[in-house]
Amino acid sequence: MEIKITLPDGTIRSVAEGTTGLQLARSLHNRLGKEALAMTVNGKPWDLSRPLGSDVSVKIFTWESPEGKNVFWHSTAHLLAEAIEACYPRAQLGIGPPIEGGFYYDVDFQGEAFSSEHLLVLEGKMKELLKGKRVFKRLVVSKAEAIAHFTKHYNPYKLELLEGLKDGEITFYQQGDFVDLCKGTHLPNTGYIKAFKLMSVAGAYWRGDVKRKQLTRIYGVSFPKKSLLEQYITRREEALKRDHRKLGKELGFFTFSEKVGSGLPLWLPKGAFVRGQLMTFLREAQVKAGYLPVVTPHIGHKNLYITSGHYQKYKEDTFRSICTPQPGEEFFLKPMNCPHHCIIYQTTPKSYRELPIRYAEFGTVYRYEQSGELHGLTRTRGFTQDDAHIFCRPDQVKDEFTKVIDLVLYIFKKFDFHDYQVQISLRDPEHKAKYIGGDEAWHVAEKAIQEAVESKGLQAKTVLGEAAFYGPKLDFMVKDVLGRQWQLGTVQMDYQLPERFDLTYIGSDNRKHRPVMIHRAPFGSLERFMAILLEHTGGKLPLWLCFEQVAVLPLSALHNAYAEQVVATLKSHKIRTKLDLRDEKIGRKIRDAEQERIPYMLLVGKREEEAKRVAVRKQGEGEQGTFSLDDFIEVLKSGL
Repeated sequence: MEIKITLPDGTIRSVAEGTTGLQLARSLHNRLGKEALAMTVNGKPWDLSRPLGSDVSVKIFTWESPEGKNVFWHSTAHLLAEAIEACYPRAQLGIGPPIEGGFYYDVDFQGEAFSSEHLLVLEGKMKELLKGKRVFKRLVVSKAEAIAHFTKHYNPYKLELLEGLKDGEITFYQQGDFVDLCKGTHLPNTGYIKAFKLMSVAGAYWRGDVKRKQLTRIYGVSFPKKSLLEQYITRREEALKRDHRKLGKELGFFTFSEKVGSGLPLWLPKGAFVRGQLMTFLREAQVKAGYLPVVTPHIGHKNLYITSGHYQKYKEDTFRSICTPQPGEEFFLKPMNCPHHCIIYQTTPKSYRELPIRYAEFGTVYRYEQSGELHGLTRTRGFTQDDAHIFCRPDQVKDEFTKVIDLVLYIFKKFDFHDYQVQISLRDPEHKAKYIGGDEAWHVAEKAIQEAVESKGLQAKTVLGEAAFYGPKLDFMVKDVLGRQWQLGTVQMDYQLPERFDLTYIGSDNRKHRPVMIHRAPFGSLERFMAILLEHTGGKLPLWLCFEQVAVLPLSALHNAYAEQVVATLKSHKIRTKLDLRDEKIGRKIRDAEQERIPYMLLVGKREEEAKRVAVRKQGEGEQGTFSLDDFIEVLKSGL
């Protein structure tokens, strides 16, 4: 019996009932048959080795897709788990999911010592296990069978996971003698895994709960070609050199202190200056775009967040409430700025003629991230958002959304972020309980975003289930020079908060109407943006951002007076200049200026002083020749 297979381009292929995804891939194209790693059937994950039994829509994924990488890394996590079980028989396995850039497995070693020094042992066992191309078998089991298995091979973590699963939806995956609880999906066999490396060891609380036992988390990565692993290691070494935490310390931009608190950055003078420059740049762009500045407090009454819905959705991620001497009065450190902006909108009645109204604020917010999730400036407990909220009429939504897209693209161009992906994040229609608001409002909001993106000619990927709880959003995912992807700009549509706060305007019909709210943050947060910018540039910031743009380096003390004249002239042109009068050799002065990433160095000695010129060096590029000071200033200003 034949069944019909609908491919992503709408093509329909007839195949024999029982054909597997891998056989289908081979029949479509020889190369696809070799590179296929994963598939979906009617939109749901499906093993390539599983037979197809009815008319379905199929999409096949290779290594070049996130779906393909996830299946590849998930399968390697199972290989790691098998090696752990073989090398450490007393160990109890937790979970081992794929993550961005690889995979991990959480393990309870039952008190047995395990550190990064032991990773080579596991790698050796994994290589041994890879010698046979063992099939990943999907086994459908009853809940009773699953409980019996993990009771016999006692594992409290798997038994706890089973408590949340229903009978009829439980599957095991087996390769060789190793069996693990898993919903899948996996590679056809272990032979696909050609190269891997275990990267690091960390602690992780079971299910992210600090009150639960801390397990050992083993991180790894794998590839279908050895050359890809070699490229990855090279990129990783470069990434370590560019780590913003390392650069931030070297450049004197920021620091952290346990005395202040984990995840709460302290901005040092140089970093505070750069941060201020970023804010000034965006403020000027926002003024031109018609935004109005507002400032809101760092705390808000509990009732404010109950009204907005944030308390119900995010109370576990906020700092504990602040209780005042007044009985029953509770405040929270502000987890977001939008409820405050709604209150500002309410202060005076609004006419349809006044809309759109655009409120902008660099508002500092606080969220209680778990200690294990904190990471430099990219994951903090206190951060400043370049937040703005636009209140507009329904007929203005598309135009306003388009203008926000223009602002985001302007910022990306300014910072040389050319490689980015646009993602439309929509509600998951199968899990509507996660969101607030009715179907009609969601439909209108999602349609407006899609039309705005189409009008700008952007190629966007649509993802279900990634919307904010109050509305769909548009995310800009930027790739840095190392090929890593970061979410920066975000624009979110909201028909819910205006309803919750009873926001209105008087329309042309002299009746009250409900405005639409657009949330936007092109930087995302100043902290995260700074981290990404430092790593993207390797600390070599654009000239206009630099705390010091020029270093003047006299060859000896005999030329200090002339060097001071050069500095005075540069400063009169508002060029930020450092004068190095240390009694050091010129080579040392140059090396230090290079390490501080100062864009230009001006060397002055006897010849320069007599000719009233300067010898110019450019950071990372060496000598540029000698210039008159006026000519150098013109060159410098042309780069600002």
